[in-house]
Amino acid sequence: MLKQRTFLFPHDLKKEFHVKHHTFHDHVGVGLRTPHLDYFSQNTPLLSWLEIHSENYFQPNAAERHQLHALREQYQISCHGIGLSLGSVERVNQKHLAQLKALIDAIDPILVSDHLSWSENGGHYFNDLLPLPYTEEALKVFTRNVNEVQNYLQREILIENPSSYVKFQHSTISEWEFLTEVQQRTDCRLLLDLNNVYVSAFNHGFDCDTYLDAIPADKVDEIHLAGFTIKQLDKGEIWIDTHSRPVSDEVWQLFAQWTKKHGPRHALIEWDLDIPAPEVLLGEAHKASQLLLQGTIPSEQSESRKAS
Repeated sequence: MLKQRTFLFPHDLKKEFHVKHHTFHDHVGVGLRTPHLDYFSQNTPLLSWLEIHSENYFQPNAAERHQLHALREQYQISCHGIGLSLGSVERVNQKHLAQLKALIDAIDPILVSDHLSWSENGGHYFNDLLPLPYTEEALKVFTRNVNEVQNYLQREILIENPSSYVKFQHSTISEWEFLTEVQQRTDCRLLLDLNNVYVSAFNHGFDCDTYLDAIPADKVDEIHLAGFTIKQLDKGEIWIDTHSRPVSDEVWQLFAQWTKKHGPRHALIEWDLDIPAPEVLLGEAHKASQLLLQGTIPSEQSESRKAS
């Protein structure tokens, strides 16, 4: 049997964390990136939880792994993977899976997640999260791999919706139908990336509400919030999920609407490129916290999206 889900926070944990003039809701965390390791090691506790990219901590004797163990004494940790390649026809790489389990056993994360994508073919790895055709054949492959991972880890994992820039002509169902079917067939949990929904909605011309209304809210355990950039192409513009900017006002609005309707979830600020000072990241976490604590979007809005 898979490990049963439990309350992620003890009952005596305060709902708010105060750092200087910032207040943090206990559901709000940030993505921990290498440039910020020393900062969070020396300034604890700031938030109740941090999220790592699992693959960066696979080596048990690396300095970063030792820092992570020290941070684990102050923070709860979530493991967010980018390398399981759950959409690949080949079965999940067993070495990768064993390394992931060893990391999980060592730090006891509150959440474990990966993506609705693929990144390996015939032993060749691609440095990107590649899209799937949304067909019954792809669905069978993906659910087989999710079941294999959950059985091996003996716990549920979260699957994140991707950002999307191309469509396969032979897809037979929508992305939200595919993701919902994955959840129903595997009993996995869901990671709802609102920035990805917003970016994909523009790129493919669908309505965000259509997507969000189709996702089973009671299966969502985490929400990702990030920024995007706009690229001007010969045939028009495309929005790209770069994680290199503050959360846009529109994504804050989606977050406000969704949490008002369905209640709070673990909410993460992601920032992977052009990584700012830690205070900027914490400022975004403060905005998310204020929204959850007060039910309103903070008055200090993120700067508007810009073309680049």
